[in-house]
Amino acid sequence: MIVVTGATGNVGRPLVQALAASGERVTAVSRGGAAPGLPTGVEHRTADLTDPDGLKPALDGAEALFLLITGDWLAAGGDPAGIIDAARSAGLRRIVHLSSQGVATHRHPPFLEDAVKRSGLGWTMLRPAGFSSNTLQWAGTIRVHRSVEAPFGDVALPVVDPADIAEVAALTLSEDGHEGRTYELTGPSAVSPRQQAAAIGDALGEEVRFVERSAAEARAQMLRFMPEQVVDSTLGILGSPLPAEQRVSPDVARLLGRPARTFAAWARRNTAAFA
Repeated sequence: MIVVTGATGNVGRPLVQALAASGERVTAVSRGGAAPGLPTGVEHRTADLTDPDGLKPALDGAEALFLLITGDWLAAGGDPAGIIDAARSAGLRRIVHLSSQGVATHRHPPFLEDAVKRSGLGWTMLRPAGFSSNTLQWAGTIRVHRSVEAPFGDVALPVVDPADIAEVAALTLSEDGHEGRTYELTGPSAVSPRQQAAAIGDALGEEVRFVERSAAEARAQMLRFMPEQVVDSTLGILGSPLPAEQRVSPDVARLLGRPARTFAAWARRNTAAFA
């Protein structure tokens, strides 16, 4: 059995679907109540990772864990030791941790990865670039005004489709040979916020206007729902990316045997969110 935390999110939901479609037994874990739309046969458990004891029942009989840590967990001062202890006690063999590209570039601390690596369990690290789905934060202004307001309009980064992350995660959770590996997950090319807005417009069949915001304006907005450290590191990546953060990784294509999905393809699949 495979346990998926964050099972109702942008990565967790397609991951649960991919695992169930391949015949794996899956337990979907989220903080909320019963999750709608789960595939037939998938068990749902309510648990909060800030309370590792509450996670233990979901891990009974499991062999692998997909570990997704949220910004809320970090802001609450979460300790990974309790989660790791629960995984070991349940007899898990494997943890696939959804980490961050920022660990490799030293923008994000490595303590979560370090805790997983010290667990004594088989581990795989997934380090994605920014998610294509982050542009869902623009949905309100696109629906009402057909416009996008964002900083760093012409700084391009190789954002990755969460569906690609989910497929890679499903692969590394369900087959051997990925233990001790770290995979960098990006899209097939770098795309700027201005180009993203244009791609959403193309998917809608209407122009979406791009309005440049200052970094200070963006920071004030992000601080409403993100910890300050996360905000500052995110703005650093968006505004002054390092060469490693602009590099297109071959890992998605190599692991899945096909090119990584483009941002334009993501926009076409998600036009309903912006219409």
